[in-house]
Amino acid sequence: MTATTRAPADGTALDLDRFRLRRFLDELAAEGELDIREEPVDLADVAAILQSSEKAVLFRQAGPEKQELAGNVVGSRARLARAFGVPAADVAREVKRRLSNAPELVELTRAEAPVQEEVLEGDAADLLTLPVHLQHGLDGAPYISATIDYTADPATGRRNCGMRRLMLRGPRTAGVDLIAPSDLRVMYMAASARGERVPVAYVVGCHPIDMVSAVMKEPRDELALISSLRGAPLPVVKCVTNDLMVPADAEMVIEGYFHEAGYVEKEGPYGEYLGYYGGVKTNPVFHVTAITRRRDAVFQTATISGNRMDLTDTSNLEALRMEMAVWSALEGVARQPVAVYAPVSAGGSMSMRFSIRPTYPGEARSALYAVLGAVGVKNVFVMNEDIDVFDDKQVEWAFGTRFQADRDLVIATGVRLSPLDPSLHGARTGAKAGYDLTWPMEHADRWELQTPAAPTYEGARFDSLEAALRDGPKRFEELMAATGSRDGREIVRALDGLRGQGLDRDDRGRYFLG
Repeated sequence: MTATTRAPADGTALDLDRFRLRRFLDELAAEGELDIREEPVDLADVAAILQSSEKAVLFRQAGPEKQELAGNVVGSRARLARAFGVPAADVAREVKRRLSNAPELVELTRAEAPVQEEVLEGDAADLLTLPVHLQHGLDGAPYISATIDYTADPATGRRNCGMRRLMLRGPRTAGVDLIAPSDLRVMYMAASARGERVPVAYVVGCHPIDMVSAVMKEPRDELALISSLRGAPLPVVKCVTNDLMVPADAEMVIEGYFHEAGYVEKEGPYGEYLGYYGGVKTNPVFHVTAITRRRDAVFQTATISGNRMDLTDTSNLEALRMEMAVWSALEGVARQPVAVYAPVSAGGSMSMRFSIRPTYPGEARSALYAVLGAVGVKNVFVMNEDIDVFDDKQVEWAFGTRFQADRDLVIATGVRLSPLDPSLHGARTGAKAGYDLTWPMEHADRWELQTPAAPTYEGARFDSLEAALRDGPKRFEELMAATGSRDGREIVRALDGLRGQGLDRDDRGRYFLG
């Protein structure tokens, strides 16, 4: 486990607002990326506003309690890039680079930790006083959706983080989705079999980097992972009602435990991250023991489903996670990978595009197989470096002109896919497809396969057109450059006059004098 150090008593060693949600919202506002709603808003209207917004939204007066509520915070690649301080196309590579940062945890006392400025216990720890809204029309209840759960394995002590929603069940209980395979599910099932509760703390309201950390699947202490990705020491504090450590600079923490009774409570339905509903499932029950918060805490909600997946928090987070996995898969099979992109409009995990600069025959196909096998994505496209994988129009052009289904389609059957994929129709396994949109190496240098572009008029200058032609075969563009022509029609006239002197053209259309 990563060592934890103590900060000075006055907390001066750390900027406890640097990685808080409110400061990030201020940065978005300065860049015109935040829609601030000053007027009172009913919780019933929040979902429709968020679903139609391409910006992050801050409600100053949400619900009858008039609390501050933020949504769509990471609902775009640009906002994720802003969090890491890099261009949008470089986010995955930046996250991968930061994984090598040595983590540092700095433990604060309760008096020093902003997230424990207010502590609510007993009946005061009431989930129904929080601005939790109904997100989708068929949801089973309002959900707390922008949550990071913090737990620790009692057997190993390793700390675990994830993103799992809470369905309101009452003032101090909630349903939790713990069906999907995960370290936390394994931990809970073992504890439940022993008749033991699992302490858990849910952070609500955090910096986007913390959310990225929570969706990663790295074999390490996952609380320390936040410090690595931040590239800075992480202030932590022990919970009030259990021994779990949580980020001390968060907006709010809901402390509690999963009841030892096991999978006993119906949870759902809920609008899932692929844009369809998940059904009613039997899940454990979460019991609240305390709520701690900053005095000016901003509550956070996440956008998850609907027919514009590209605008949702979860699709953008999932896309980044999948791209990280692809970069890792390519390390051993592609000498010159160029770009990776998971289209967020497909939920971030259903389609994957990557480009490489092939250096030997079969390299692109080997890379395609590697990504299909290593990453849980259903459709994978590989293309040459001249195609911008982020540009739908270029990708469609490559798909239409470089792909032959009987030669370039790779299909893998009987493989595990996301159980939320509605096209499985209840099956336990499905199929993956790989699309090779690259040129075969033996054809890569064919001039007629080069992409046309506007002339640049680069080339050597000559005293006359005839001198340029005597030098060797020239394209028309090169003849214009050779004579300094800014028109071209006079070149046509001069060429016409040379036809009786052996003017000819080769199989690439270049002019020469025989």
